[in-house]
Amino acid sequence: MASAITTLAADAPTLSAANTGFMLICSALVMLMTPGLAFFYGGMVRVKSSLNMLMMSFISLGIVTILWVLYGFSLAFGTDSGSLIGWNSDYVGLSGIGITELWDGYTIPVYVFAVFQLMFAVITPALISGALADRVKFSAWALFTALWVTVVYFPVAHWVWGAGGWLFELGVIDFAGGTAVHINAGAAALGVILVIGKRVGFKKDPMRPHSLPLVMLGAGLLWFGWFGFNAGSWLGNDDGVGAVMFVNTQVATAAAMLAWLAYEKLRHGSFTTLGAASGAVAGLVAITPAGGAVSPLGAIAVGAIAGVLCAMAVGLKYRFGFDDSLDVVGVHLVGGVAGSLLVGLFATGGVQSDVAGLFYGGGLEQLGKQAVGVFAVLAYSLVVSALLAFLLDKTMGMRVTEDDEVSGIDQVEHAETAYDFSGAGGGASSRSTAVPVPAAASKKVDA
Repeated sequence: MASAITTLAADAPTLSAANTGFMLICSALVMLMTPGLAFFYGGMVRVKSSLNMLMMSFISLGIVTILWVLYGFSLAFGTDSGSLIGWNSDYVGLSGIGITELWDGYTIPVYVFAVFQLMFAVITPALISGALADRVKFSAWALFTALWVTVVYFPVAHWVWGAGGWLFELGVIDFAGGTAVHINAGAAALGVILVIGKRVGFKKDPMRPHSLPLVMLGAGLLWFGWFGFNAGSWLGNDDGVGAVMFVNTQVATAAAMLAWLAYEKLRHGSFTTLGAASGAVAGLVAITPAGGAVSPLGAIAVGAIAGVLCAMAVGLKYRFGFDDSLDVVGVHLVGGVAGSLLVGLFATGGVQSDVAGLFYGGGLEQLGKQAVGVFAVLAYSLVVSALLAFLLDKTMGMRVTEDDEVSGIDQVEHAETAYDFSGAGGGASSRSTAVPVPAAASKKVDA
């Protein structure tokens, strides 16, 4: 995210129609990432859980949008209080903002900045859902989402990106969300699954993806939307930094996909479509914090390193016995940590700032700052997320019953199935809206 800029009245920026239009397009691209994530996750689960997985992402668009307008934007980007949280009464309900009022130091309206940041807030809890496939009550998930963004995401966003936030002031570089989004979500996923436990049949029953084409479609939509996620985070398009980030996003994603496939071939003997999709996402995650600080050659290194590390990490759930259903920990937590720390090695000092990493003569100082940001967000999100899950589990219960999990959470929680193989054309068995077939016609069909 672009740094805060203090300007004199004489050279205060004026509204730029070009940057405003660019940022609105980027906001729409980031919004598309949440349905893309829903397809990515929805294809990776078994058929009996696919609708629930889609809904766990989709519901975030509703819940987080309303909370962001009511108070989230104020908490994340309002006037700093103690370097931990923000507040601005004008931002409550977005009611005190002029339609042409500019975000401080930039050429875009506050409304545009607010809606761009809203899309980040929407997708972050949706990322967590992939770790919880098959076994969480939808009502409990919806409440968890509302509580989590309030006590975890909004404060962490202020720490990392808000003027006065303690990690912002420390000088931690997070261009578009390695700490605030991916480490935050990955650590939260780990905290929750340690509380709610494993799926029925984990490590015993095959739990293969039911639709790899959906996975590839979701990965493609994520890749497409990520250009808005990353390039838009400079909040303008005047000085070329956003263009470098755009290029680095493509380069690192390609490198990570190839690295994951190479590791997979050497380790397991095959190039899989799931590996290609997962490798691409790993590269997108890793370049998110680093892409504004590294060169395209550095982006190749960041992507390749992340691709291999994440491919190795997805197997840790079997070694340590935690059921990270769709590898949120292995891809988002590990990829976010890798990308954030690699800033301290590969930052050139010639893109978003003059901060240089170890390999460019900058010593270990920036690596140390990155490590503080990584582990502070990781620890806070892990502990608070686990506590939220524990409280919800002890009050309303987080999990469906074992019988409901085995029979299929789609039918239990949503009264629908993703696919209808009966030929009737409907997916909701609980509805009685089908047109009755005349007896004579029925006999002809039976015959």
